[in-house]
Amino acid sequence: MAAASSLSSLLVSSMALTSPIFQSHCLNNTTCKRGTTMAVSLQTANKPVTHQEKPTNKRRRVVVTGIGLVTALGEDPDVFYNNVLQGISGITEIEKFDTSQLPSKIGAELKSFSPEGFVSSKLAMRADNFMLYLITAGKKALADGGISDEVNGQLDKTRCGIIVGSAMGGLRIFYEWFENMLILSRRPNPFSVPMAGNNMGCAALAIELGWMGPNYIINAGCATSNHSILSAAGHIIDGITDMMLCGGSDAGVHPIGLAGFASCKALSKRDCDPTKASCPWDTNRDGIVLGDGAGVLLLEELEHAKRRGARIYAEFLGGSSSADAYHLTRPHPDGIVRCIEKALAKAGVAREDVNYINAHAPSTQVGDLIEFAALVHCFGNNMELRINSTKSMTGHLAGATGAVDAIATIKAIQTGWVHPNINLDNPDKAVDMNLLVGSKKERLNIKVALSNSFTLGGQNSSILFAPLQSE
Repeated sequence: MAAASSLSSLLVSSMALTSPIFQSHCLNNTTCKRGTTMAVSLQTANKPVTHQEKPTNKRRRVVVTGIGLVTALGEDPDVFYNNVLQGISGITEIEKFDTSQLPSKIGAELKSFSPEGFVSSKLAMRADNFMLYLITAGKKALADGGISDEVNGQLDKTRCGIIVGSAMGGLRIFYEWFENMLILSRRPNPFSVPMAGNNMGCAALAIELGWMGPNYIINAGCATSNHSILSAAGHIIDGITDMMLCGGSDAGVHPIGLAGFASCKALSKRDCDPTKASCPWDTNRDGIVLGDGAGVLLLEELEHAKRRGARIYAEFLGGSSSADAYHLTRPHPDGIVRCIEKALAKAGVAREDVNYINAHAPSTQVGDLIEFAALVHCFGNNMELRINSTKSMTGHLAGATGAVDAIATIKAIQTGWVHPNINLDNPDKAVDMNLLVGSKKERLNIKVALSNSFTLGGQNSSILFAPLQSE
């Protein structure tokens, strides 16, 4: 077992290179330089190049008609959002496995999750937890959007797709397979490879629903969900689909996840006070707290949603992604600014219209302040602006975090309430408390909301939502 633990830590240390890490280990590294561009000469064939103009069709609008989630703060959107409005933390001591030999003992653990009623008993026995969370949240989003079995049977399923990503995939299945490999007399589970694959949750859900549209996953660390939402909306805008399930799912509260992130010095060490451990923008912040869960949005083309009488939560206005091209662990403010400005331009939104931001802010010394500086650069003159971080209560859900943040953003639009920033007892001197939501929920008539997700390697994503407006 000791050998397995040691090798697992080694494997996760390398696996962490595809997971979100926001604690820079080289803050004083002065050798990191911005990337340079290289001129490349392209040779073209001796043929005249013709450009066929696309017809100027009216842009297809994308709306949110269903939301589903699985989190430590609830598995119903209303319960979840009521909890975050009250400032309740979902972070506790981990109970589902022995943490005595692990460097961290806290997380946003799912205490009473059951896939019963959403996943067959056979699949539930074989699948990794991230898959169970994904399928459950996906079906909850469909039910919330009014897609019953009868309605599903009437859809053009070639125009319905699924893009729900994962940053870490099947950690539990992978770990069990690895342990079996160390015992020569024990055969590996034949379902190990398929059930550990990040793509299998989307595949299994599509098989059950019969949805034959685009079906794939995106892994961009903790920017996974936002990239998935962007891609899904793109398929609708391009006329390829009418309806998409999108978001993210991860089950990082596992010995491998904890050991890997701890080895990268990314985790909070405040095991003695779990509910206070995640404290974005507070001077005592010392790292992320891992959480389990999934968030899934049902996106739909506006006219398609209207024809079936769907409830519309909000309109997806657009978004953008960018790369810092700078450093493996330390973000660069220029990259974040560029991502936000591209998102505003693509969505056709004036910066003064954005009055709510659900920030990435994962409770790290470097990441929180670099993002805040970028937000002030982009929106600092807007005195109506309110900023918060859902991670102060949910912890960091890796590939699922962007979708859960998006759901909090959508619920803020729907309810007119923005949730507090908890544990912000001693604000960092570099932040402006006039922009941050305080320790209590606040009323806000949201015009346009921005939700950010960033990850290791400088991969940035920003998405925008607003109340549905008539043309």
